[in-house]
Amino acid sequence: MSINTLEEKFMHGLGDIYDAEHQFLKAMEQMRPQATSETVKMMLDQHITETEGQIKNLEQAFEALGESAERVKCKGAAGIVSEGQELTKETADNPNLLDLAIASASSKVEHYEISCYRGLIAAAQQMNQPQVVQLLTKNLQQEELTAQKIEQNTPTLLQKAMNRAASA
Repeated sequence: MSINTLEEKFMHGLGDIYDAEHQFLKAMEQMRPQATSETVKMMLDQHITETEGQIKNLEQAFEALGESAERVKCKGAAGIVSEGQELTKETADNPNLLDLAIASASSKVEHYEISCYRGLIAAAQQMNQPQVVQLLTKNLQQEELTAQKIEQNTPTLLQKAMNRAASA
């Protein structure tokens, strides 16, 4: 399908992040039982709940535009999910490295989402869609906070992995 207008590009991008959020939600639900760190478990639990809300926000954005929510296959999300699954398999024998791998994969997800939401918000502003801007901004703010939490907890997860390696 050819994209010829800002609106068409925007709808493609909205469908893309809608699909990405679904892919990331499924991946988090699969990673949750593997986590051993209470901090990582809590972060995943919180972000699973937030992602469910973000999907609803995206559905409301589609509705505000008079469109049905439609997923556009997000190959970027598929790649990030695949990479995260591979890394969790490779670190499965070391709980501290596994928790670090989950946090690392989650960080990549957050930064991908942040980039997508920033671009969509800029386009929605240009299209004079304040309700859509508000919904997307809410998602963006949650993604930024989650990224910040992951980054704040990464040094502790790294230290645990280093301590295990030193005692092995």
